[in-house]
Amino acid sequence: MSTRRTFPLGLALALAAGAAVAESPNLGKPINPADIAAWDISILPDGTGLPPGSGTPAQGAAIYAQQCAACHGENGKGGPSAPVAGSPPIDRIEAVKTIANFWGYPTTLFDFIRRAMPWQQPRTLGNDEVYALTAYILALNKIIGENDTMNAQTLPKVVMPNRDNFIIRFPDRI
Repeated sequence: MSTRRTFPLGLALALAAGAAVAESPNLGKPINPADIAAWDISILPDGTGLPPGSGTPAQGAAIYAQQCAACHGENGKGGPSAPVAGSPPIDRIEAVKTIANFWGYPTTLFDFIRRAMPWQQPRTLGNDEVYALTAYILALNKIIGENDTMNAQTLPKVVMPNRDNFIIRFPDRI
């Protein structure tokens, strides 16, 4: 068959396929805004998006012992999962990265715990529990004091040891 004859046929098939894709298969149901809002929980480095609540290192220690120690080890020194305490120097790409020696913002720690922990039941911790765990981990790393309270006002003010060692791609967005 010549190219002149197959081109119109191919064009007609492509247009018909495009029209079929444009039609909805009527599967599922429309998502409502409340369902989307439940997953719209991002926390920015400046603290925008932090929920109400608060917690102390002492409160976090009890939660850590029950929910986290089996994976992250006693006092956060590591277990089957990564350590969350200690700050060995990062002298090579393979070096162990912990909260103290690598993470740039405490709000990122809060966000990660809130969305991903405990790994077998993510998003099951309440806001007060997440603030308490964040406070405990920061205190383990000697970034905050043992009597400090973390909440939406105090957490963004914590300066992480590695904060200035990143190249910010969009500094105007911070």
